[in-house]
Formats: sequence, C-alpha cells, structure tokens
Amino acid sequence: MHYFEFATKDTTLYEGNATSSQNTGLDEILEVRKDMNDSGTQINVSRALIQFDLTYISESINSGLIPSDAEYYLNLYDANSQELGSSDVLYAYPVSQSWENGEGRYLDWPPITDGASWRFRTGPTANDQWVGGTNDTGGTWFNGASTYTLEASQSFTNEASDVRMDVTGIVNNWISSGSSYPNEGFILKRSGSVGNTDSTLAEGSTTKLGHFSFFSRETHTIYPPKLEVVWNDTTWNTGSLSPLTGSDLHSLEVYMKELRPEYQEDSKVRFRVVGRERFPAKTWSSTTTNQVTPKYLPSGSSYFEIKDAYTEDVIIPFGSGSIIGCDSTGNFFDVWLQGFQPERNYRVNYKIVSGSGIGEIVQIIDNDFEFRVIR
Repeated sequence: MHYFEFATKDTTLYEGNATSSQNTGLDEILEVRKDMNDSGTQINVSRALIQFDLTYISESINSGLIPSDAEYYLNLYDANSQELGSSDVLYAYPVSQSWENGEGRYLDWPPITDGASWRFRTGPTANDQWVGGTNDTGGTWFNGASTYTLEASQSFTNEASDVRMDVTGIVNNWISSGSSYPNEGFILKRSGSVGNTDSTLAEGSTTKLGHFSFFSRETHTIYPPKLEVVWNDTTWNTGSLSPLTGSDLHSLEVYMKELRPEYQEDSKVRFRVVGRERFPAKTWSSTTTNQVTPKYLPSGSSYFEIKDAYTEDVIIPFGSGSIIGCDSTGNFFDVWLQGFQPERNYRVNYKIVSGSGIGEIVQIIDNDFEFRVIR
C-alpha cells in the first residue's frame, strides 16, 4: 500500500549579505544552490526546509492501519536544475528548531523578512535567530547517534533527476513513542557545517557544484513535494484456484476485471486482475460451453505499477508496496487514491516474475489499462 502526505510548508534559505534575512516562503521553486566566484573566495549556498503533518500517520500506526515497519520516502520533482557536476549528493536531516513559512518571494523588493531565512527562524529580531548570538547559520539540524538514523541522502550521477529519498529513519525518530526529536521538518542540503564554515565539505569547498531546483508546495504544476508511506498489505488465500505454472506463465494473458473508467479522489479501491494462459486447452461437453477458468499469478513476485497516463511519471512503483494478493475469487490489489491528482488519467502496468537464477522470467505487461481520478 502507498499513502501520500503533501507538504504543509516549505521555503529556501539563502546565504549572502543581501539575502540572509530574506524569506521566500511563497516561491514556486525550492533551491539547493552553490554560487561561487571564479577564485572561490566568495561562496554562498542555499538550503531548503520542508515540513509534513504526521498526525494521521501516527494515529494510523497506533490503530494498526499502518504497520510500524512502514518505509518513508521524500519525493521532490526536478524543476530544471542547472550546472550540476558529474556526481553529487543531496542530504536530508531533521530540523532542530521551529520555523515559520513566511509569505516572501525571492524577487520581492523590498524583501520580506518575516518568516524563515538563512539568519532567522521566524522573523528579523535577535531572539528569532537560529542560534542565539550568531547571525549567519542557515538553519540548525540534528545529526549523530540516535535510535534511528538522523541522516538520509540520494546520489546523482551525470544528470539531475527527481528525488525519491529513503527517510525512514528520520520519520521513525519523529513518530516513535517518547521521541526527543520533534517534527520540525527536513532540511535539504549538501554536506556542510552550520554557518557553512567548513571548507573541507561540499558546501564550503572551492569545487563548483551547480544548483538543484525542485517544485515547492506553491507550484501550479502537478509536482508538489510529498511524503510517501509504503508497506506490504498483501493477503494470500487461493481457495480452490489453481496456479499458473510452466509454459502457462510464459504465454500469459492478463486483464482487469470490472475496471471502471472513473474513481473518486480519496477513495480506496480494490482492483481485480486475472491471469490465464494465452491458448487454453479446449474441453468438450455435450451439455456445457467451453469456459476459461482463471488461475492465480505467482505469489510474492507479481506486482502492479501505476503511472500518470500523460506524463509517464510513476506514482506507485513496482516494489514491496505493490505486491498483488489473492483470495478465493482471484488476484487483487488495493489502492488508496488519496495523493493522486484529480482530473487526470492513470495507467496500470504489471510485472510478473517466475523461476529463479538463469531461468528467471520477468514479464512487464502494459495493456493500456486506464482509469481517471475525479473530484
């Protein structure tokens, strides 16, 4: 199962004399930048803050709806990142102090200083600085030893891409019973010290690294940041059904049963999928017509994937949260449409894995099974 939460606030913190007190809470883009002159004597970076409301997730864990071993992924969508090197690493840490989103934009003049900035957490007064008595810190964050990891990262090679970062450890620190880590959101940055004072790390070094850009919660596109919760909710009870085996799997036909053209947003839907051999053996009877009996797909190695039918963006990937289950009627899977953009079409694909080792067969099935999510 996959459940999505959208960001409740986000902003970018910009280092620099002209921008250290500037709030950008209403900008459509989040940036993790590195600006540097040719000699490397002037370096300014930026970092992004993102927060999600975890109330429903915590309640669902307590009620048993979401298991305690669920996985969590931070999803950010590339917005034309620039001048990146051949390799780069982006890090996420839990913010250690509260902050306000603010209503500023990078191009505002005069700049708006209410809200989070490189220098301040909430606004331009001495008591609101990230670190008391220090006016140039760029946020503060937890790091080091804890019950769960306090660091998450994603590597990039040769090109920019969307972010799907495993932040399970950070979220578990926030939601665990008696946690000493309050949920103040993520800070997204390259490696670097508070205040960007360490020249041995990526932010403070003289190495050119370019600029990451991601859509913010204020975007007018279909790509706002979201927190993805993933867990295996598969149940398996085949009843009197027979399995698809051997050559039947190698010439497989898959179709969806009772697929509706439209589903309401936020609904929970059970989709039925049927597998059968492509050329079933004929049977003869003087009293009945020949019928094809559905059989069940391989247990634990049959998956579904859901894509945006227009952009081809993967909403739910093949993986541990998209394993197909079975009951006495046949194969099925459940989808929670909360987090799907309404008034868009989505396509369901399948991945069927059979055998093992050099005899393993992997089939990707795309038969244009589409549905629309409506308001």
